[in-house]
Amino acid sequence: MKVTYQSQNLPFRYPFTISKGTKTHQPSLIVTLDHRGITGLGEAPAITYYNITVEKMIEDLERKKKFVEQFAFMEPDRYWHYLHHLYPRNNFLVCALDIAAWDIYGKIRQQPLYKLWNLDMANAPLTDYTIGIDTIDKMVEKMKEKPWPIYKIKLGTPEDIAIVTALRKHTEAIFRVDANAGWTTEEALEKIPVLADLGVEMIEQPLAKDNWEGMKKLFAVSKVPLIADEACVVEQDVERCAGHFHGINIKLTKCSGITPALRMISKARSLNMKVMVGSMNESTVGSAAIAHLSPMLDYIDADGPLLLSEDIATGLTYEAGRVSVSEEFGLGIKLK
Repeated sequence: MKVTYQSQNLPFRYPFTISKGTKTHQPSLIVTLDHRGITGLGEAPAITYYNITVEKMIEDLERKKKFVEQFAFMEPDRYWHYLHHLYPRNNFLVCALDIAAWDIYGKIRQQPLYKLWNLDMANAPLTDYTIGIDTIDKMVEKMKEKPWPIYKIKLGTPEDIAIVTALRKHTEAIFRVDANAGWTTEEALEKIPVLADLGVEMIEQPLAKDNWEGMKKLFAVSKVPLIADEACVVEQDVERCAGHFHGINIKLTKCSGITPALRMISKARSLNMKVMVGSMNESTVGSAAIAHLSPMLDYIDADGPLLLSEDIATGLTYEAGRVSVSEEFGLGIKLK
């Protein structure tokens, strides 16, 4: 195995604002694994509030690069376990390498990943398109510029209800809301019934990730499915979310890749929970991994390439919420 990498700083079409802050670019690490002439691509975006930078991923990779390359690759599960022990404190880096390993594995098996998992892309849910926090007029403008069947609306401001009310006047599309842990329990108890009346399909992470008592209260009364995001990072978090959330949003970067995500999906299903895989503003490289998993899911948020003004790869197409993957083997993507 040989590993190479590149650092990217991908510009957003609009400044991207959530309750935690604003950014104009998405830093990301792109890795390429070469196994006997077969190459695989993987990606891990850097997220400030998880204290993982591209520089940190590169530093960790360089420090143990020879061990990454010495592994006798046969299949992704074993490689993930090896990487997980090699980098126990850097799930982001493990994710990038794990996605690349699955890309290689699909090519070795001569199948697109979704076929490797016996999935039918006709069963994939539509992806949403995210409207970041802005002035109400600007959020309406962003929505009108991108006619789409499902919008994910970032909230966590004093104007939350006014925002959704204004957007609803201009479309009958499905709305999803992501508060990014921006509400108190009391605020959520007030806002959720109003948002339900405004046709909101589900709400992601209304409260702080450690506010389990508050979530138990919301879970008992909410008519809208509540989906864990910041409260569900790794496999061990899935069971804890049961009885507090109706479902989980798996982020490949946070959980450390496709391999643990498959186990998290299975665990959530055993607990009768809804399952989403969400975007962390990945390019087509990381978004392709989400797309191949999508027939297993209730919801997907794979709009990263749509939010960026520049992409670095080809292999996905988007039309009215439908994400189509290439029929080439593995992820079916190529760097530009």
